[in-house]
Amino acid sequence: MELGIAGRRAAVAAATAGLGLGSAKALAAEGVRVAICGRTQERVDAAVAEIGRDAVGIVADISTPEGGRRFVESAGEQLGGLDILVANGGGPPPGTFATTDFERYLPALEQNLLSIVAMCQAAVPAMRAQHWGRVVAITSSSVRQPIPNLILSNTARAGATAFLKTMATEIAGDGVTVNTVQPGVHRTERITRVYGDVDAIAAGIPARIVGDADDFGAAVAFLCSEQAKFITGVGLHIDGGAFSGLQ
Repeated sequence: MELGIAGRRAAVAAATAGLGLGSAKALAAEGVRVAICGRTQERVDAAVAEIGRDAVGIVADISTPEGGRRFVESAGEQLGGLDILVANGGGPPPGTFATTDFERYLPALEQNLLSIVAMCQAAVPAMRAQHWGRVVAITSSSVRQPIPNLILSNTARAGATAFLKTMATEIAGDGVTVNTVQPGVHRTERITRVYGDVDAIAAGIPARIVGDADDFGAAVAFLCSEQAKFITGVGLHIDGGAFSGLQ
């Protein structure tokens, strides 16, 4: 299926591995010029080589609003503008209400909420001016169904979802769509680090498998497509049927 986005320009945050890398690869395969970021030159270089197609690598730490803003601005400068933003970032440390000190909440909010706000503020005004843009944020299935022992991530990502839903409504008339993708268990470094044996989790998922980052990236690419111009404000959970609610 031709997605109609060849030649578009995308900033994909935290894309040296996992779901971010899967998204960057899927967009590049559609002819999109992609800029990615990671925290070390080594990881950035390895990801750029895997993506190919003249991908641009930027060393950046997007765990703070200023870091997120600088990445988007740098991506726009190097690509000559931006049409697509895939907002993404690693999650904060695990913990429960009882084990999580108050002081740990602000860094988590900066990492998974305020950084997304800053990235959008840096990217969206130009998209509105050109009357075409796509924002896709990678959040978590926890925004629908909180995940045990991840109270910081549950809290911050729920706030980001509310922000993005509000923005989607406000800018829909400008040709800019805003959607979130809410992954369940995928075979990524973070999931392995938090849960250990990922394959053992598959037995509790209706699909009986864990997610694949490249398949996930293909869904992100579709939401960035020309055909998805009437899809905005959506929260798409990609979890093999694990979420059992009606909405």
